[in-house]
Amino acid sequence: MSKAYEPRLKTKYREQIRAKLQDQFNYSNPMMIPKLDKVVINMGVGEAVADSKKIKSALAELERIAGQKPVATKARKSIAGFKVREGMLIGCKVTLRRDRMYEFLDRLTNIALPRVKDFRGLNGKSFDGRGNYAMGLKEHIVFPEINYDEVDDIRGMDIIVCTTAATNEEAKALLAECGFPFRN
Repeated sequence: MSKAYEPRLKTKYREQIRAKLQDQFNYSNPMMIPKLDKVVINMGVGEAVADSKKIKSALAELERIAGQKPVATKARKSIAGFKVREGMLIGCKVTLRRDRMYEFLDRLTNIALPRVKDFRGLNGKSFDGRGNYAMGLKEHIVFPEINYDEVDDIRGMDIIVCTTAATNEEAKALLAECGFPFRN
């Protein structure tokens, strides 16, 4: 019987990263070692106010990127200045956990980020104080799953990486070991 498939980043975390974090922060209990919890990808589609077909293409593209079906997000309240009514579809999001999360982060750090134009590294200050990291991409076409010729609009996306780390320092050490290219 063959061994079940395990993502490359998950294996690296289990075999190398845990030991490095244990040495660096001197945890008394192995359960204190921070780990990746989930990744939330959010794509706002402001053009959906004028054209409802845009949300369908955004949902399809986000599904291709994440490998999981996203949910459409609705406006919570009406804003007359933006011609938005309560309940209108204005974006989409997906939450990745376990193996899909590790696969996505591996593709993000090794394939997508190096393809970003004028990329000089990620901002090391984008932590929220509780060990979660937020970043934005201006173009979703940096992912290899997206065929540039079939794209109607280039959209940006927010990517939030949630960890079990207690401090920003621990979370930054964890993400740096996972391959996140921080510039400072």
